[in-house]
Amino acid sequence: MTTLEVLKEISNENNGLILTKTATTKGVSRASLSQLCKDGKITRIANGQYVFSEDLNDEILSLGIRSNLIVFSHETALFLNGISDRTPFEHTVTIPSSKTLARSISGECKIYYIKDELHDLGKTQLVTPMGNKVWAYDMDRTICDIVRSRSRMADETFISSIRNYAANPEKNLSNLSLYATKMGILSQVRQYLEVLL
Repeated sequence: MTTLEVLKEISNENNGLILTKTATTKGVSRASLSQLCKDGKITRIANGQYVFSEDLNDEILSLGIRSNLIVFSHETALFLNGISDRTPFEHTVTIPSSKTLARSISGECKIYYIKDELHDLGKTQLVTPMGNKVWAYDMDRTICDIVRSRSRMADETFISSIRNYAANPEKNLSNLSLYATKMGILSQVRQYLEVLL
């Protein structure tokens, strides 16, 4: 099997990504990866991550697999949940307040922090536009997040997201109420949604 065939197999197993750690365990040296980059066969998209140059990169997946702390939230979660049709300029993630992300990751996204015990609240797997699964918050938790972070949200994004949520038949008001209570923002959530529901 040639080096490119090995990398194609890795790419197929990892939703289009070639991970250095996987490649080296399958006998592909870092020097070979570097040379393939120079030759234009593969493209380095992040530390330890490559894609075939002719393939599209799933930015959300690429970011999501770089740290197990990352849960996509706010604008990115609105997009993944279908509440907003705007692709975020910068992806938004939430991590536990007791943790930090590597600088190589934190420079590529907008980070929100939450108490450790609330980090997994509403966490689910959602599908990226390229068909890959990533960890993100469900739509009910995402609404709580944008209400909680209202001052950091663009008015237009905030208002249209609240309206789209209210009109969405898949919303779960029981979950919304539970999440808002645990996050201590029930009165604010009610204030924004009462007019629309």
